Amino acid sequence: MAKVNEEDNLLMFDKQLLKGIDLSKGECRLHECGLSVENPGDNLILRPLSADDYDKGFLQLLGQLTKVGEVTKEKYLERFHAMQSCPSTYYLIVIEDVELAKLVACGTLVVEQKFIHDIAVRGRIEDIVVDNSCRGKKIGKLIVETLILLGKKLGCYKISLECKDPLLPFYTQFGLKHEDKQNYLCKRFFH
Repeated sequence: MAKVNEEDNLLMFDKQLLKGIDLSKGECRLHECGLSVENPGDNLILRPLSADDYDKGFLQLLGQLTKVGEVTKEKYLERFHAMQSCPSTYYLIVIEDVELAKLVACGTLVVEQKFIHDIAVRGRIEDIVVDNSCRGKKIGKLIVETLILLGKKLGCYKISLECKDPLLPFYTQFGLKHEDKQNYLCKRFFH
């Protein structure tokens, strides 16, 4: 029986899934800048979200994107474990500044199981955030490119995301595009 690393049990998903993601296969050519999943920059590591990331500013980071609300550590852990218990569904990745023990970027790939397209899966990219102090270092591009390539590795037949109009130029550089006769509609119940 293989020895299970206790740290791995704290991760949202198996970190081995990130191994072998080749940024040269992406649209943004980040490998030409020396960036990779294994080397996101000085003092930075890219990894799955951890149960311990409550104390590393995960919710504060998300707060730079949208309203988070009052989330206690207990509520965070409850949601973390609920998401973790849905295998092959939630892939939350973060970039941590290990010198500061602080998260500086994050993003989510949600994989939806379908009956269509021969029992296919499709991906949705959500909650892309880079800390205000770290913008301009290409780590947002690294998060998005990694999630797209991870989705491809997981067999997603397509990946989509929703964004505000000013962010369209950023996201189209990854090969994402608006498809004719496709619209996004929304009905909010709160917030």
